[in-house]
Amino acid sequence: MTKILFVCLGNICRSPMAEYILKDMLEKQQIKDQFHIESAATSSEEIGNGMHYGAKNKLEQMHIKYGNHRARQLTKKDYEKFDYIIGMDEANIRNIKRIVGQDKENKIYRLLDFTKNPRDIADPWYTGNFDKTYDDIIEGLNGFMQNQKEGKD
Repeated sequence: MTKILFVCLGNICRSPMAEYILKDMLEKQQIKDQFHIESAATSSEEIGNGMHYGAKNKLEQMHIKYGNHRARQLTKKDYEKFDYIIGMDEANIRNIKRIVGQDKENKIYRLLDFTKNPRDIADPWYTGNFDKTYDDIIEGLNGFMQNQKEGKD
């Protein structure tokens, strides 16, 4: 089973969107049972809070189910538990490494590094653009899944 943890600053916008979008993609491909997917934050600001209404609205618009999400903070133990720890931007990557330590097993990635156009996914908390965030996440997840099929990191 492949274990994936998506990470962003607060765990209320980008990382839970990636979590639920990938779960939906895997369910449609009938391979959901081959993966364990969660999301977490690098900061403690939103711990226990639900998903941002803009993220919920976008998922609902795209007919993607989401659960009773509550933000949680990344821990050092998450590095041992997950095969992939996927951040949304360079600041997330720096903060992930600050929390978990060195990436000795090469588990830490930025989501859009799996695409032909590596870049950060802008935080919709600040931009207000959940459509662009959704499109970027879809692009990153498609790249990630292609990478999985090809069997490379």
